[in-house]
Parts: sequence; C-alpha cells; structure tokens
Amino acid sequence: MRLVDQWRRIAPALPERWSEARLALQPRDPARRARAASLLGPASPGQMGEELAFSVRRGGDGIGVDAISKLLAKIDEERIRATLRLVDAVEAAPREEAVPRERLLGEAWAQAVATLPADWSDLYCALELFSSDHLDRAAQLTAPLNPTRDPDRRAFRFRVAHSFGYGASPEMTARCLTRLDEEGIPGRVLILRALSDTHNVDTQGPVWRVGGKAV
Repeated sequence: MRLVDQWRRIAPALPERWSEARLALQPRDPARRARAASLLGPASPGQMGEELAFSVRRGGDGIGVDAISKLLAKIDEERIRATLRLVDAVEAAPREEAVPRERLLGEAWAQAVATLPADWSDLYCALELFSSDHLDRAAQLTAPLNPTRDPDRRAFRFRVAHSFGYGASPEMTARCLTRLDEEGIPGRVLILRALSDTHNVDTQGPVWRVGGKAV
C-alpha cells in the first residue's frame, strides 16, 4: 500500500483534539532508508532503529497534514516501499471557557433602570470601582452627577431624579457611566434606594438617612 494511503488511514483514527502525531516509517529495503530520509527532510526525521521517526502537527509550527502528504507522495513516486505506523498522538489541552467580560457600566445602568416601576421618581445610587487607581479620574468624569466619596470603599454615591427634584437625570447618568466605559474604567453601578411618585413641596426632593446622616 502506498504511504499516502497508509497516512489516510491513520489520520481519521487520531483523537479528536490531536495536536501532534508521532510517526515511524520503515523502508522494506534498508539500502533506501537514506533516500527516504532525504525526501522527508522538511519533517526533520530521526533514525529509530530501522525506522525513520518524525512528527506531524496540527496548527502552530512544524509539518502539517497537507505538507506530510506531499512528502510521502514523493517517496511513493520513487517507488520506495515502506510501512508507516503511528507511534503515539498528543492531544491539545482542553480550551478554557472564555470568561465573560464584566458588564459595561452603561449597559448595567440601562438594565437596572429597566427593572424599576414606571412611576419611579428618586434614586440613591452607588458607583463602585474595582481599583483605587481610577478614583480621581472617575470623579472627574462623573462630576455632573455631583458624586460624594464613600470613605470606607472604592465608591461614590449619587442621586438621580426621574423628572424633577434633586439629582442628575437618568440620561446624564447614562452619559457619565458611558464615559467611564470609554476610558476602560471597570466597576459596577447599584441602585441602593428608590422612591416612586413623590411630590415635592417647597423642597428639592426626599431625604434619606444613611448611617445617621441625611443624604
């Protein structure tokens, strides 16, 4: 059987995730071993007893499936009768599942607002950053929200008003959070408290008491 046909029988039987197939070729006539090795030159064969050992790789460096088929065809053309066998196969490590990227702040804000009742009027929110390195820049980018720093955490607190009263508009909040996304500042946004259908009388909005302080 031609070497090309022997390879065609070996290849389909390899493991599904094979990355390297180690092969051995033994010419029937030992006197023609040197010529076979010369024709296999690009595969860098080594002698293993009476056999020539070489590898085929799938992906990456080395001789691939198509290239080894061409080299074996050249040996067949010179009528060098030989036996090809699989020594062993190396399987590629299972690919790790991609870690989902952290949800963008602009997207997180839109989804959080979408869960609120239609008549929501006032929100008390938090912006938590993953790194203290970003505190100063985040404060600049979110200045329109009039954020206050949480001294115990890498976070800012701010208020949002649906249509009137004290706090940034939901649209301005979205723009500020999108600016953080554009500069690659990761974090998360939380709605800590929410009120619905409030009516302000001689005030700019409701007052919450957090930790004994009015906010």
